[in-house]
Amino acid sequence: MRIFDAHCDVLSKLLANSELDFVNEASKLDVTLERIRESGIGVQNFAIYLSDKWPTEFRYVLECVDLFLRHIVSQGRLDFIRSREDLLRVAATERCGALLSLEGVDALQGNLAYLRILFELGVRSIGITWNDANWAADGVLEGRGSGFTAKGRSLVQACNRLNMILDASHLSERGFWELMELSDKPFIASHSNATQISPVLRNLRNEQIASLIKKGGVMGITFVPPFVQTEEPVTMDKLLLHLDHVCSLGGSRHVGFGSDFDGMDRWLIGLEHAGKYAGLIDLLLKHYREEDVEHFIYKNWYNFYYEHLPGATMDLEAGH
Repeated sequence: MRIFDAHCDVLSKLLANSELDFVNEASKLDVTLERIRESGIGVQNFAIYLSDKWPTEFRYVLECVDLFLRHIVSQGRLDFIRSREDLLRVAATERCGALLSLEGVDALQGNLAYLRILFELGVRSIGITWNDANWAADGVLEGRGSGFTAKGRSLVQACNRLNMILDASHLSERGFWELMELSDKPFIASHSNATQISPVLRNLRNEQIASLIKKGGVMGITFVPPFVQTEEPVTMDKLLLHLDHVCSLGGSRHVGFGSDFDGMDRWLIGLEHAGKYAGLIDLLLKHYREEDVEHFIYKNWYNFYYEHLPGATMDLEAGH
């Protein structure tokens, strides 16, 4: 059974430590080429995230793009997915494809030319904030709890024109509701869980989940232990509580997984790295029909990206 993982932070670790090896399972990475092949991951989304140790300068985003090209998709390791046709080709050949995303627009510095450059380079989704505020909007941990700035609203419009998918994970609740109004297109929450199950600020309330579903978006259940359950240790089976809850809100075709592997310092028991996805699939098959499991683990994300990725002959002038 193929897997679609909507979020990992491998590129951040590669940026911080040039000694890490994406190919080798013995590397200090949760997601490696060997583990991807072991689990049968069909699509892995790689996020560009600049932690506080990096200046918010666009050149570091470009360094991450370079790392992606040299370590992830070079030498035929993974197939770079930039268009609907690329996605179809990966599915048809049963190879693994790699998507490229940006988590937090801080380093764009309000310059939409940088956005267009990233789109040309193959970035296909944009997480507007991390936890703090930036020039575009407030993150979920920003105390004032505001929404979008004027420049941030322009960013949303530019992303809609480009067919750049917007990601609301980490966005403030007010920002989430403003995005509902601002965006003409469905958006995603690539790695967010249900507040009803684990009441942390990073998770989504019932009203947010229901609205995301109604708009045609998808949310990715994440494996970060506190987002799954506030009391640790946390076992893999606790993911089912979030999955059941989203399905109870009508989201059986609007939910998938966004692990956040390589973005956490502790792991779910039984799901410590990308090579252990088989255990999750076995668990899901014990509780759901096979057809539903296929949608949770792969098809819901695949169908969304198939609908919203640009065609191979997209007219980039639309974004200018």
